[in-house]
Amino acid sequence: SELIRGFLLSGMPCPSSCPPGLLALMAPGLALMATFSLPSQAGDRRALPVEKPPGVKGRTLILLDVNTKSPVRIISENFLSLQLDPSIIHDGWLDFLRCVSLQSHTQAAVIAALRINKARTSHLHHLLDKAKVNGSQRLAISLFSFPFAVDIVRSDIALDKQKGCKIAQHPDIMLELQREKAAQMHLVLLKEQFSNTYSNLTLTARSLDKLYNFADCSGLHLIFALNALRRNPNNSWNSSNALSLLKYSASKKYNISWELGNEPNNYRTLIGRSVNGSQLGKDYIQLRSLLQLIRTYSRANLYGPNIGRPRKNVIALLEGFMKVAGSTVDAVTWQHYYIDGRVAKVTDFLKTRLLDTLSDQIRKIQKVLNTYTPGKKIWLEGVGATSAGGMNNLSDSYAAGFLWLNTLGLLASQGIDVVVRHSFLDHGHNHLVDQNFNPLPDYWLSLLYKRLIGPKVLAIHVAGLQRKPRPGRVIRDKLRIYAHCTSYHNHNYVRGSITLYIINLHRSRKKIKLAGTLRDKIVHQYLLQPYGKDGLHSKSVQLNGQPLAMVDDGTLPELKPRPLRAGRTLVIPPLTMSFYVVKNVNALACRYR
Repeated sequence: SELIRGFLLSGMPCPSSCPPGLLALMAPGLALMATFSLPSQAGDRRALPVEKPPGVKGRTLILLDVNTKSPVRIISENFLSLQLDPSIIHDGWLDFLRCVSLQSHTQAAVIAALRINKARTSHLHHLLDKAKVNGSQRLAISLFSFPFAVDIVRSDIALDKQKGCKIAQHPDIMLELQREKAAQMHLVLLKEQFSNTYSNLTLTARSLDKLYNFADCSGLHLIFALNALRRNPNNSWNSSNALSLLKYSASKKYNISWELGNEPNNYRTLIGRSVNGSQLGKDYIQLRSLLQLIRTYSRANLYGPNIGRPRKNVIALLEGFMKVAGSTVDAVTWQHYYIDGRVAKVTDFLKTRLLDTLSDQIRKIQKVLNTYTPGKKIWLEGVGATSAGGMNNLSDSYAAGFLWLNTLGLLASQGIDVVVRHSFLDHGHNHLVDQNFNPLPDYWLSLLYKRLIGPKVLAIHVAGLQRKPRPGRVIRDKLRIYAHCTSYHNHNYVRGSITLYIINLHRSRKKIKLAGTLRDKIVHQYLLQPYGKDGLHSKSVQLNGQPLAMVDDGTLPELKPRPLRAGRTLVIPPLTMSFYVVKNVNALACRYR
């Protein structure tokens, strides 16, 4: 699916024995980046105010126009990227990724990246074992003491002869056994997350080969986070095992970008001692020096420091890091999770105050970078609706889409270059596909986004009815509207077309009249609503009234728009998300790449 390809993946056809659904998910439409303010008219506002025109009373129609002359932001072609949790290594799903090499797509040659990083990645240490296993050396990458590590090391050997993009075949019984194993492991992983203590996981050379083979055959670029928790007595980074991994990867000529650690603000909890920003910067300089010593990686990209939520102490850490190593990294990264998954409820996803917390964080990060490295790219390299693995029927439901789509709109409008969604497939309930490889609501949202939204962000002008503010109360708009040039990779629309995406958090429908350059144009509607009796808790969605589901094991359904006649008012149902392609606008900002 294009989600695994920037959401577009390319690869060999998958046989019928592949797990149902997973292959089509990486079929035409999505990309996995193995990855990721201006004034009010610049289009980067947190919410779009709808102001009441003077002299107009009782008006319920919202007038919408877009500045089509020039974009206010241009984001990366890989803006929407994906992340895999290292848990796929020890819960068994890594073996099934080899069924997921997506078929090449004649359109949308979007390069993507697959990012391997999360809390457990901070515990990775890289052990070069000189012992022979069935005649092959093995390289083990461990994450604390995982009880099955010995068995994995004993059975895994390096795939020295692995070439091409071969697709693994798994009988149905193997898939059922894997789901049972993963369900048991899910409980273990949740316990580790809540206690913030992690067991050991061993990644052998064979596992690394499988991971890279999956990314490479899917047209993805791999970003790998090295362990930063191995420290010398003076608290500097011990890079000996990382060097072994780098040398092994270089010997295989693996094209990988690198990171160091994960959420350094939590190191005291993990290893009993903290690492300040200055020392962290020195660690990154040390890693850059290592990469320059290895010809394969002398020009490799390096990202970091992947801090957590920018509270006061975290901002201080980031400032110390930027002073020392701001010029060393190619992009500055941080993470954001909206809600504690242990206490979330469906109404949380409808709170505009919650949606706006991300905008506050963006400004904090930008303020630091503008001080030390103006113009440095920023990535949100780990984002999800909820922390702690999410919550069933909430973070994997239709309701979570409000947060996800608004996240994409806010980040693009405020100039964040890449967002890496956690996660494509793993334990918990923040992922895009379930363990039966069925797409969840956020997958369909992401797929539509990749197919319809281009990298050029446009400014919006809105006028309409707004309730009067009460003293001491801030009005946070429940109607969110964003605009981009339509994706150049979508050949259903000529260049110069514009795509709007709209979130309606009101419990009543809203009417929007296109004005100015958008007036009297034919519009294609892509309206996503929950499907079934579960409402906002639903894990299924319908597009323009038609349920979305896999056609067969390897085929995504056609995402058919509903054409609206020129000049027709857009009617936005309550509690919905929608995309509208305004055709043939001939927008100057959108004619050229």
